[in-house]
Amino acid sequence: MELELRFFATFREAVGQKEKQETFDDGMAVGDVLSTLEGEYEGLDGQLLDEDGERRSIRPQLSVLKNGRDVTHMDGPETPLEDGDRLSVFPPVAGG
Repeated sequence: MELELRFFATFREAVGQKEKQETFDDGMAVGDVLSTLEGEYEGLDGQLLDEDGERRSIRPQLSVLKNGRDVTHMDGPETPLEDGDRLSVFPPVAGG
């Protein structure tokens, strides 16, 4: 399946671009794609997922959107993806 990936702030720097199209195996979930990206880009390694044995979660304060909807309001890292979906990844943002 073909996904549109969008990266923001420090994640954009780690990937080297704001948007990219990438092909993944059919049936992958959000957590599978995030894990693949951590392995693909050194600057993302350990930044997207927390792994606790068999349980995997999206790191706290991270925003991951599937087609504009926060995946924490869906099935989190188990949210299924389909061809043509857009996955947006935002790092934690501090402000004052």
